[in-house]
Amino acid sequence: MVKVITYGTYDVLHYGHIRLLERAKALGDYLIVGITSDDYDKSRGKINNQQSLAERIQNVKNTGLADEIVIEEYEGQKIDDIKRLGIDIFTVGSDWEGKFDYLNEYCKVVYLPRTEGISSTEVRARNRKIRLGIVGKTGYRKKVFNEAKYVNGIEIVGVFSRYNEKASEDDSVFYTGQYEDMLDHVDAVYILSEPKYHQVDVKKALEAGKHVLCESPITLDEKVYSELHRIAAKNHLVLMDAIKTAYSTAFERLVLLAKSGKIGEILSVDATCTSQADSINQDEPVRGSLTTWGPFAMLPVFQLLGTDFSDISIATKMTAEGRDVFTKIDFLYPHSVASIKVASGAKSEGELIVTGTLGYIYVPAPWWKTDYFEIRYEDQEKNKRFFYQLDGEGIRNELVSFVKSIEGRKDLSYISPEVSLKIVSVMDAFNKKKNIRSI
Repeated sequence: MVKVITYGTYDVLHYGHIRLLERAKALGDYLIVGITSDDYDKSRGKINNQQSLAERIQNVKNTGLADEIVIEEYEGQKIDDIKRLGIDIFTVGSDWEGKFDYLNEYCKVVYLPRTEGISSTEVRARNRKIRLGIVGKTGYRKKVFNEAKYVNGIEIVGVFSRYNEKASEDDSVFYTGQYEDMLDHVDAVYILSEPKYHQVDVKKALEAGKHVLCESPITLDEKVYSELHRIAAKNHLVLMDAIKTAYSTAFERLVLLAKSGKIGEILSVDATCTSQADSINQDEPVRGSLTTWGPFAMLPVFQLLGTDFSDISIATKMTAEGRDVFTKIDFLYPHSVASIKVASGAKSEGELIVTGTLGYIYVPAPWWKTDYFEIRYEDQEKNKRFFYQLDGEGIRNELVSFVKSIEGRKDLSYISPEVSLKIVSVMDAFNKKKNIRSI
């Protein structure tokens, strides 16, 4: 019996996929189809799949062409599969010609011609793209421009800035000093304006029928937050928090491992985010430490311990102008504690430590951009290190989630409404000087 194996993502299965599988099947007696997992695709920078792994597996099964299906989960697995399954022929589309010649050492390699004029990318491209407008000044906006290029189904068409900037990222993009002008040209907005403008910018966009992805906090007022979500729900619009760290694969896995009991009961979460004020991009308005770093630092606390803390204590150092250059917040839970330190005028080690009864999780600085973390135990031989490729600091994955939320008309954010609301609540309390001590 001649065994044949081929691999692919098989997202949005189409005629081209089926023809390729038919040709692969004809090469032998038994066809094994390797389907790439979501995590492996992410590690290769392929994050624009429209269908889940389960859907892609079922679609391949439905063709009746695969005698067996395996999941491709790591680099180098092809060699392992060929040896383990006794493969005679490895085959793939001709657009990969030469790429897999190294497998000739283990079996015969055959490159098959692809069906002309059709691919998953082309199928996805036929759908109308979401026209995205960006609100805010340069700096972080440039990163969004760069990452949007990797996301199918979205196109940046406009920019609104209150600072009379001229076009810099793309001369073909509509630049304006009038917010309403940009709203007339877009389907959705990514709001990166100063936090004090968020509630105005978000509300105008929602009332104009536009979906919103807003840099956290969505607003600085708890009551306004509820009002904005009511408007979004009434108009069937997506309103999502933008904290890129939540979309980092490493951070996502860290949360899942901690909650699964790998370090026992979680007793403490300590997060530090700092920067020197004079190192902040000088074309950006200088923010206080809590508005700059607060949402990032609170994210692991609320993701891991929940939002129902029983007490909160805030210590801060203010400038004469009323900007906090350093703020420390302590949270007390019934069975655990948490502490965050944020600064835009002081410096400390920007690490994240999650303490448990069996061990602890350590994430080195800068933890909010992590692609690596460790689980450490008393017995060091049990320690484990975890690496996950991080492309675009999480912005790319964030945009994909936003697009899918709009297309599916449901919230697919990695940040729950409860976490989003609690971040706003803490910021609101800080601005109203509740439970605050000056140092």
